[in-house]
Amino acid sequence: MAFALIAALGATVPATADTTPYPFRDPTLPVSKRVDDLLGRLTLDEKISLLHQYEPAIPRLGIQSFRTGTEALHGVAWLGRATVFPQAIGLASTWDPALMEQVGSAVGDEARGFQQQRPDGWGLNLWAPVVNLLRDPRWGRNEEGYSEDPELTGALSTAYGEGLTGGDPNHLKTAPTLKHYLAYNNEADRATTSSDLRPRVAKEYDEAAFRPAIAADAATGVMTSYNLVNGRPATVNPDLNDTVRSWTEQKLLNVTDAFAPGNLVTPQQYYPTITEGDAAALKAGVDSFTDNSADPGPTTTAVNSALQQGLLKVSDLDKAVSDILSVRVRLGEFDPGGGPYGSIDASVINSPAHQRLARKAAAEGTVLLKNNGTLPLGSSGKNVAVVGPLADTLYTDWYSGTLPYAVTPAQGIASKLNTGVATSEGVDRIALRDTTTGKYVTAGTGDTGAPLQETTNAPTVTAQFDAFDWGSGIVTLRSAANGKYVGYNWSNFVNDQTQPNGWYVQQQFKLEQQDDGTYLLRYAGYETAESWWSSPVYLGPTDANGTLGLVAKDRAAHYAKDVIRSGVDDAVAAVKGKDTAVVVIGSMPSINGREAHDRTDLSLAPSQEALVKAVHRANPKTVVVVENSYPTTLGAVQNEVPALLWTSHAGQETGNALADILYGDVNPSGRLTQTWYRSDADLPSILDYDIIKSDRTYQYFRGTPLYPFGYGLSYTTFRYGALKPVGGGYEVAVTNTGTRAGDEVVQLYTHQRTSRDKEPLKQLKAFQRVSLKPGETKSVHLKLQQKDLAHWDVTRSQWVVESGTYDVLAGASSTDIRSRTTWRVHGETIPPRNLSRTTRAENFDDYSGIHLVDESKASGTAVGAATDGAWLKFADTQLGAGARKFTARVAGTAAGTIEVRLGSPTGRLVGTAHTNGTASSYDYETVTADLAGAAKGRTDVYLVLSDGLRISTFTVR
Repeated sequence: MAFALIAALGATVPATADTTPYPFRDPTLPVSKRVDDLLGRLTLDEKISLLHQYEPAIPRLGIQSFRTGTEALHGVAWLGRATVFPQAIGLASTWDPALMEQVGSAVGDEARGFQQQRPDGWGLNLWAPVVNLLRDPRWGRNEEGYSEDPELTGALSTAYGEGLTGGDPNHLKTAPTLKHYLAYNNEADRATTSSDLRPRVAKEYDEAAFRPAIAADAATGVMTSYNLVNGRPATVNPDLNDTVRSWTEQKLLNVTDAFAPGNLVTPQQYYPTITEGDAAALKAGVDSFTDNSADPGPTTTAVNSALQQGLLKVSDLDKAVSDILSVRVRLGEFDPGGGPYGSIDASVINSPAHQRLARKAAAEGTVLLKNNGTLPLGSSGKNVAVVGPLADTLYTDWYSGTLPYAVTPAQGIASKLNTGVATSEGVDRIALRDTTTGKYVTAGTGDTGAPLQETTNAPTVTAQFDAFDWGSGIVTLRSAANGKYVGYNWSNFVNDQTQPNGWYVQQQFKLEQQDDGTYLLRYAGYETAESWWSSPVYLGPTDANGTLGLVAKDRAAHYAKDVIRSGVDDAVAAVKGKDTAVVVIGSMPSINGREAHDRTDLSLAPSQEALVKAVHRANPKTVVVVENSYPTTLGAVQNEVPALLWTSHAGQETGNALADILYGDVNPSGRLTQTWYRSDADLPSILDYDIIKSDRTYQYFRGTPLYPFGYGLSYTTFRYGALKPVGGGYEVAVTNTGTRAGDEVVQLYTHQRTSRDKEPLKQLKAFQRVSLKPGETKSVHLKLQQKDLAHWDVTRSQWVVESGTYDVLAGASSTDIRSRTTWRVHGETIPPRNLSRTTRAENFDDYSGIHLVDESKASGTAVGAATDGAWLKFADTQLGAGARKFTARVAGTAAGTIEVRLGSPTGRLVGTAHTNGTASSYDYETVTADLAGAAKGRTDVYLVLSDGLRISTFTVR
């Protein structure tokens, strides 16, 4: 959701006490009757007022204001100090649904705790969890999701949602909303790019992540995404009604993302007016409009206009308002005392129990990537140095709550050892001297700092800055004068920020070295990448006082960079002679990939890799902790250091949790929820959403990953017994063969040996954490039924379980299979295609040069040719004794052809249909072609299209 949602709610309208015993206030009545009663009492204007994110009070009925959209991704955000749990990717790395439910319950309690205060931005409709699949680790919002796998994502989101809701379908603790429907994995041009979802990818992958929580009543609706899906903006995706609502009998409250309704007009240009756009969204299944921040005026005006123009009926409004009121009733808003959860107060916020839970979650989500026996440290690692840019700081991300306290890695280790530890951030402290004036750039003292100026001829403390390198040339400058970061405030550059932050992250710079050895200081805040940015980006003096501002490149100051203190030298000095060196490297969450900004590569910042190498040379017993929000290629670090851990930005208890792992008080049990690739070259375009054709994620990837999906080491070892079928699944005995108690995450995969269609190499079907003492054996039961083997059959648009042999595999990761068996399944055989029936063109088996497009603005998917010679394959078609005619519905503003070929895109040509073009891409005509006598038998049929042609349906008879 966009930055403007931070706008304050403002004072709520006081509700007038109303003692009338309206049926909608009677908790003994069914929810539906209470909703019907309240709906019948509302005026038309009152109904319309409830369709915006900021729902006003209705004093005459004693109803208070309501707001959709409190952020709760890994703790309650933006409302004040609250428990900050690990990032979503870190929570998911626990592979622990029971823990996820506990965290969700804690977050739900804290949201209720804020209810007593109703601060600006308050609401019990929580926008969490994010269930978009992490198919591409370069996605800027990787930190917000759970996994690249729909089974794992579905299980974890359901657990988190059950914690948030309280588990009672009729009484909600909070009302979680799943983000973001659908196929949203790129930030670049996110409001105008279209995600092509062929039916198999949609059904087997993207929808499969959203369905479990909705079907389990662990979520109360979905948020639409910014992107288009098959050419249609997700804001008007008919799936909202046709698909999502079919997963549950409960009423759902579906919302738009921030400003997405307005995007329908600009930049998407899908509807000419907001009136038409809002009407279409409402009819598609949107209930609440998140638009224009706290101002409902444009939305209510548009809805009124749509009613007057006949674009909407009152019944359309009643449906949406009923959905909204159903959730509000279930939240207990109209119950005496606020219902069963109404007594939860602010005492739960950051309670000791939640602090302990945060520590447990941070430890469970830590993944041991490599260990040659260095870990755990135990008594031999008491004389330790903790170095690196993240050694003694904690960063929060865009959707993080406000830390009530922060235990850094260095602090956590010092507390564990009950002694001080040597530390160094390992970053250069520099001073910048203007080679023309001889003056150094200085910053202000005190919390508020001061505008940067060139004021002194000596590199005093006020002229010194710690230069943190975050990769891709980006640095942040922290003033030694006050410990605050330098940022742009739209007029000056001031050292006044605790950490890089904000929508535009205005604390980013580049030091561009010139041929003469000097440096230009370039401002690289995120707004400089926006199309509307027209200001210069280089820094230089702008007045007689030497105040720095933005100037053209030819006026930019040329700076000599004096290194006051070498970060590498300082870190090396800290680790020499120590029992162990712990190096904490990683990302800055506001810079290295976040909402609106994808990552450009998967590597560490070069300076961080150099730091690790230098520290390791100085102290061979080096443990590296990578603290970031996504898979990383790691470079030489992976090969050189003896021990390697990964953690997300894990919240307030990060340091204590890391110390627990490093010193063996907790045995690491986290597992990776994404494939870690060796190189950027392993990935296709971030805009390629067809995981089947492009061999994406562990399910289809044929290369050798750096670390596979499901990977994670332990301080103990586990042995697996034989995999045996039992009622409703399989059972495997797991034994702890080591000397330490530990948790194993037992993972069950299947592989279909033969199929009509391209099938995954492996596919997760079940998993379970099991705790084992040394020498202990437990039987682990993993649920698996024949229906779980189904995939989407495009020839008949239905789920199918094919007859055949399936491998059933149990192991410690997707590549570490410890036990296996086979299952002979008696399902069905997919029959040959019968193209004599009307066939949707989108139900192809293979393709080249096409895009999936909107058949009409309201519904349907067609296929559009992006180039001449684009083709569609319809495999294993039975043409029988001979097909005589090809008929198709086509659209396109230019003349074109469809060739019918057999066997391949260049195979035998048996017919050509012609079109002279239609009035628009949405005006379809029927074209035909007589087919040659060779069109017979059982063969693959190819349709070869002209550039710009659209085809929705066809027959071959």
